[in-house]
Amino acid sequence: MGEVFELRAGEYRARIDRTGAGLQALTWRERDLVWPYTRPRGPVASQGQLLAPWPNRVASARYAFGGTEYRLDANDPATGSAIHGLVSETEWAPVQESEEAVTLRLDFPGTPGYPFPLELTATYRLASEGLTVTTTARNTGTSDAPFGLGFHPYLTLGTPLRELAERGEVTVAATVGSHQPTDDKLTPVGAPQPVAGTEFDLRPPGRPLGNTVLDTAFTGLDRDDDRAWVHLSGPEHRVSLWSGAGFDWLQLFSSDTLSGGLHRAHLAAEPMTCPPNALNSGTDLIVLGPEESAERSFGILAERL
Repeated sequence: MGEVFELRAGEYRARIDRTGAGLQALTWRERDLVWPYTRPRGPVASQGQLLAPWPNRVASARYAFGGTEYRLDANDPATGSAIHGLVSETEWAPVQESEEAVTLRLDFPGTPGYPFPLELTATYRLASEGLTVTTTARNTGTSDAPFGLGFHPYLTLGTPLRELAERGEVTVAATVGSHQPTDDKLTPVGAPQPVAGTEFDLRPPGRPLGNTVLDTAFTGLDRDDDRAWVHLSGPEHRVSLWSGAGFDWLQLFSSDTLSGGLHRAHLAAEPMTCPPNALNSGTDLIVLGPEESAERSFGILAERL
């Protein structure tokens, strides 16, 4: 239990968690690029977690698919939602290892609330240009399976973002076109709205973080070479996350609801294949037929300014 795989390539180092196939740590020139964790103390607030078979939340912890209603465990007491999927506490099996990469696999049998078996694989690969994470989901059952995928890394600049924001030393840029309005339980309400002219306009060159509060899903992603970007820039360097084709949503969370020293310390940048509550709305939900599969990739890198 709790086996960790350590990767290295060029100036990058990473730790990959066998439990949940999570990203425990990623460094560049010995700087943390993501908020790291170790077990048994972590993860906290879903840091570094792979989110499947849905990202974000399912409102009221229930949904219907194929004419049947299913109930999930409500693991977010504040909203009564089921959040972040079902695989973060499971043991994944290593199927390939090297100094630069590891591939983990999970044969997920399904649960009463999600009775759709899946084969999941996650490959973490380091190179001189940073980290690439590729995940594949295959429906191993005999009926269609609703599916969504996401990841929950917190980008960090080493110094708490609240301190950098007070000094005007941190900016956020993201190639997003629309934001998704939500109710007080963070469930989507209505259609996505353009970011232009709002506090959510993070389009490059971005804006100072300041007092902006983010717990927001974005879509309408503008892509450069099939990649949509988030850039977190400080006084000396910036950390960037890219989302590949099929990751058409991005959740940004400025950690305002975390307490103590974690309050506004890091920025969660979460690539997602679908918006919150997609198991109910069907928006951008992937439906895998028997033996069908879907593959998605994202990555993280850093550069000196």
